[in-house]
Amino acid sequence: MADINNQPITQEENPQEAKRIRLEKLAALTEAGHNPFTLTSFPKTHTSNDLRSRYDELEGHTVTLAGRMIGKRVMGKASFAHLLDGEGTMQFYIRRDDVGEESYAAFKQMDIGDIIGIKGFVFKTKTEEISVHCQEIVLLSKSLLPLPEKFHGLKDTDLRYRQRYVDLIANPEVKKTFVLRSRIITEIRRLLNEEGFIEVETPMLNTIPGGANARPFITHHNALDIDMYMRIATELHLKRLIVGGFEKVYEIGRQFRNEGMDQTHNPEFTTIELYQAYVDYHAMMDITERMFHSVAANVLHQDNVTYQGTEIHIAGEWPRVTMADAVKAYTGVDCMSLDADGIYQAVKEKGLHLEPGYTWGKALAELFDEYVEEHLIQPVFIYDYPVEISPLAKKKPSDPRLTERFEFFIVGHEFGNAFSELNDPLDQRERFMAQVRARQNGDDEAQMLDEDFLNALEYGMPPTGGLGIGIDRMVMLFTDNVSIRDVLLFPTMKPLKK
Repeated sequence: MADINNQPITQEENPQEAKRIRLEKLAALTEAGHNPFTLTSFPKTHTSNDLRSRYDELEGHTVTLAGRMIGKRVMGKASFAHLLDGEGTMQFYIRRDDVGEESYAAFKQMDIGDIIGIKGFVFKTKTEEISVHCQEIVLLSKSLLPLPEKFHGLKDTDLRYRQRYVDLIANPEVKKTFVLRSRIITEIRRLLNEEGFIEVETPMLNTIPGGANARPFITHHNALDIDMYMRIATELHLKRLIVGGFEKVYEIGRQFRNEGMDQTHNPEFTTIELYQAYVDYHAMMDITERMFHSVAANVLHQDNVTYQGTEIHIAGEWPRVTMADAVKAYTGVDCMSLDADGIYQAVKEKGLHLEPGYTWGKALAELFDEYVEEHLIQPVFIYDYPVEISPLAKKKPSDPRLTERFEFFIVGHEFGNAFSELNDPLDQRERFMAQVRARQNGDDEAQMLDEDFLNALEYGMPPTGGLGIGIDRMVMLFTDNVSIRDVLLFPTMKPLKK
């Protein structure tokens, strides 16, 4: 059987030849009665992190570790190698006189990427590196494809996203991102549970997609012979629960929107939506601040974060600015004192651009999107949104052009959306009908009429505050990643042509 230890063949150079040689090794093992795939378990006593953090206690003690062999240096009758387990890497030293000639020969035939188990005592080398002096070694699973030799620092992000399993093996910082993601979600749950919120689950398949202006994915239910929609938001079901008597509810889950893809958008993504009875959108601002403060303090153990070289001030109170004031600050246009035609004229005089078909509210929103949003680097709440773009938010009593709605922005991106929820079934029906007309006029992101939700509102929903936050963008901020694909284990990818 060929020995390729001194003639490395990488996946990039000749993957088929490398696989052929490894298959030959597997066949020889199987013929000799040592097929590693028949093994069902390998009891571990410690991890690599245990050895690092408890060295003084474990020095000289026998331990068993298991993981993937990611490095190997054969030096005649003795060798060094590295094992990667779920918590990091650990060097081990193996000598023919300790494990026996047969086991040492078997070790020499093992390949980088093989899953192995080792038993030995803990010591430090002359260079003070914590290691395991191996006394037993077992091949637990054969790797038939070698890891790409140049995977560390690889610029081919497409390969990293398509083969996340290899990415996680080769790049420890990637695994750290997803560990942090899990801890961020755990911390959000802890905070809300402590504040008396109940976590619930609502349907992912809906007969009507509602709760957001977005294009849904359509599927077909064979038994019922009806088209159904993957949910685009959890809002309408959660508000049904407020009607039913739950006063604090939340759901963390996947949403699905059949829309474009870019650095901050993926067709499936994770949100948290929460609703609390008897409070308004100001209370939702307070909860948002507490949530971000808690993640920074208890997961990252710091008050502020650095994102792409800029320090972002998470701690403390965040500014609260109306949309109209923000537009005035960055464009000089005082929308509150103008009607739609006045806004258009003011915009034209300043050399700014406004799309045709505008209303007063759409003009205000468009000016904000075009000239303000990108400048909002530090956390800020932008509130009092136009009624035309807020079909589920309660109108502002002092100005019916506006709603009690806010979004909050960090690093130039919107991170979440919140309302004083509309609980007037008559007003809600009018808003839905306006959405229906928009849909009939070609807006395929406008919402459909949901009669069951209106029926629920007619039973009476208390004044309620509601909040939705994009978990993926939150994780991007706290892990310093600019692409949503870097915080999704398996982002949506177009299949490669065969």
